Amino acid sequence: MKTLFLQAPSYDGFDGGAGSRYQAKREVRSFWYPTWLAQPAALVPDSRVLDAPADGLSVEASLDIAQHYELVVIHTSTPSFPTDALFAEDLKKRKPSLLIGMVGAKVAVDPHNSLTASEAIDFVCREEFDFTCQEVAQGKPFAQIKGLSYRNRDGSIEHNEARPILENMDELPFVAPVYKRDLKIDNYFIGYLKHPYVSIYTGRGCRSKCTFCLWPQTVGGHRYRTRSVENVLAEVKWIRDNMPEVKEIMFDDDTFTDFKPRVEEIARGLGKLGVTWSCNAKANVPYATLKIMKENGLRLLLVGYESGDDQILLNIKKGLRTDIARRFSNDCRTLGIKIHGTFILGLPGETQDTIQKTIEYAKEINPHTIQVSLAAPYPGTTLYNQAVENGWLEENKVINLVSKEGVQLAAIGYPHLSRDEIYHQLENFYKRFYFRPSKIWEILREMLTSWDMMKRRLREGVEFFRFLRAHEA
Repeated sequence: MKTLFLQAPSYDGFDGGAGSRYQAKREVRSFWYPTWLAQPAALVPDSRVLDAPADGLSVEASLDIAQHYELVVIHTSTPSFPTDALFAEDLKKRKPSLLIGMVGAKVAVDPHNSLTASEAIDFVCREEFDFTCQEVAQGKPFAQIKGLSYRNRDGSIEHNEARPILENMDELPFVAPVYKRDLKIDNYFIGYLKHPYVSIYTGRGCRSKCTFCLWPQTVGGHRYRTRSVENVLAEVKWIRDNMPEVKEIMFDDDTFTDFKPRVEEIARGLGKLGVTWSCNAKANVPYATLKIMKENGLRLLLVGYESGDDQILLNIKKGLRTDIARRFSNDCRTLGIKIHGTFILGLPGETQDTIQKTIEYAKEINPHTIQVSLAAPYPGTTLYNQAVENGWLEENKVINLVSKEGVQLAAIGYPHLSRDEIYHQLENFYKRFYFRPSKIWEILREMLTSWDMMKRRLREGVEFFRFLRAHEA
């Protein structure tokens, strides 16, 4: 079938991206690559990936494009599902014969209720959905497709047996050619990465057991399955040779640094290719490995610190202590590796004191840039189950992760710490971290390195102040 893989239009500034861990209106407008859509698209000949939010497309413009296809696969998430379902309904009204399916963590963990939410949704894919989408596009009978949940003609819903987890990751084709074919790479902008950048996965799954993290608990699993070193380097070489405008490659594996010998081998290969790169890392990578990475083109690490309180880190099964994270941060500073640090407010065990402790901790380890999120109990995660069992959610258990404007909300509250208190500590965190003379001077020095950096940081600054005003409101 003629197939469109779609990230549907959404809120203004709401990234909702298929590669985004927290779908919300960002502090600085940014978009991750829709890798989760590009991967199955690479398996379906003559398909197309359309990323409406990144392209700035309206609902009408997106409907005009989508109606020319026979099959539309929409990536959805808990925050974006209501508007994605409405889009599917509008699409069906225009073209009743269209087959519409959904993929993503939301429908993977709640396939039945996702299908009953709207008759416009014909099927949803559970587990890893790459080859499930391929078989649907090939016209294979629904009853024979593993990992598929679908609506029969009589309205009843069927759930087929689970699709086995993909073991040989080299079976998946490269996503970079799909990016080049279908996407406008200038639209993909992340404040802490060089522009333009490209992000790819070298494996799936994460060995860490963090109770809040979405992908390992819903789609990827806790076993880190990796592509071969040769396969990864071949795609990087393809990007270097066919997308010369790319200034940085981001490896978006949940924890790229989990297997140290593999990371070192990939790093040495990247060094020979002469590319600049960044990756997700846990704050426990030894100095020797960091040194090899830095010597072979590593520029930045995206690190989840989450909290400055060791009891909270224990509560969320982070598998990390603050003393180890401090040593790691010092090692990175010594080697000249930049860090984008992420923190979460409102996790189990949070108090006013632990929030202040985390803010001081962030100032001490001083990542180059930070992102502060509010604890988000996504369905399918341990955090969600804890929130329901302990009454941390609203009484009706409705999960409001974002406001109608797309701003992230504090979904969890405690008897000693209200949602409103947690919500407003976020802007306090940002102000106390960034509005320090030393940090302001650090940013100014960076801006003085080039006119491009000056323009970029000024634009980001305007967006950041708008975000703070919207958040305070």
